[in-house]
Amino acid sequence: MQFDNFIYICYMFFKEIIGQHELKQQLIQTVTDKRISHAQLFAGTEGSGNLALAIAYAQYISCQNKHDDDSCGYCKSCIKFQKLVHPDLHFAFPVNTTNRVKKDASSDNFISEWRKLVIDFPYFSEFMWYEYIGITGKQGNIDKSDAEMIQQKMNFKPFEADYKFMIIWLPERMNITAANKLLKLIEEPPENTLFLLVSKNIDQIIKTILSRTQLIRVPPVDEQSMQKMLAERYDLSPNEIQVLTRLSAGDVLKAIKIHDRHETEQDFLDSFKSMMRFAYEYKFAELLDWAEEMAQLGREQQKSFLYFAQQMIRENFIINLKIHDIVYATDKEKDFSLNFSQFITSKNVENVYSTINLAMSHIEHNGNQKIIFSDLAIKLAQLIRKA
Repeated sequence: MQFDNFIYICYMFFKEIIGQHELKQQLIQTVTDKRISHAQLFAGTEGSGNLALAIAYAQYISCQNKHDDDSCGYCKSCIKFQKLVHPDLHFAFPVNTTNRVKKDASSDNFISEWRKLVIDFPYFSEFMWYEYIGITGKQGNIDKSDAEMIQQKMNFKPFEADYKFMIIWLPERMNITAANKLLKLIEEPPENTLFLLVSKNIDQIIKTILSRTQLIRVPPVDEQSMQKMLAERYDLSPNEIQVLTRLSAGDVLKAIKIHDRHETEQDFLDSFKSMMRFAYEYKFAELLDWAEEMAQLGREQQKSFLYFAQQMIRENFIINLKIHDIVYATDKEKDFSLNFSQFITSKNVENVYSTINLAMSHIEHNGNQKIIFSDLAIKLAQLIRKA
């Protein structure tokens, strides 16, 4: 996905983050009241702005000339934060080996790419990050190498600011070894040390890490803020903005994706239609061929497809219930769903959804892709007949 149509904005300021007005004020109040928790977890969708909020919060805490509603933007600290080069600002994020980094990959190996992508537009997805650094066929991880890096950096005293920060993006990608190394550090960090974790799925975070953080739920972007963002960045009619706002369901990344009409989403719809058609007709040979094709995709693409499939199941169930006000499907998805929705009912929707979710979990745990998609297709063939 490209952001060429986007006006350059520095997202290290609260004022430039899309929506989230109430949450911004709450974060500012913690600084005013000197009630800054040492480990906080910003939980929300990738398009909610949770990463941007965590960085803006760190910049505000470090700002030498704070305003009542934002950091100043011109002190030495703010200038370095806007380039993500402040010596007390550190990051950890999922990575893997590439053609350039042959072994022992850690976040520091990719910090230049990270800074560029975050500064350009911090509403990117996990898959977009992997695509950007060239690991689309692999699962990114936060492992022992990063845990050791975090331990080393967090045991230093702050260089310039009152606090030093470790922002961990997608802690759900942290393995057991890394988590065990960091437990005590996160629970009892050195003085003036803040951990800001940014997650899209807290259910996948290792429980011992999750229990040591203060949860901050980042809600979907409100409709008014979403409409304002779309009007500023795209040449759209008021009706088009209203439709796109409704379809995005408060997710900036989804709004951009729908607007761009990315080919992948159309490919996903075609794959979903094929899977369901073969499943309903009990065409097992075709289903196995379909599973073989899906197995050729990278794991992140596979997970993106399964997420898309879950969304389609949700939309079809809502259409079946005739609650059209909360249907967020595109026109092409609606065309297919008008007929297909009759097969997603209260009798099978929960099992269909959980079956897709189980397949996603198996993909995330590096299971055999062909077996996973074959099993998924066969189970769905049985379930949609129970409508």
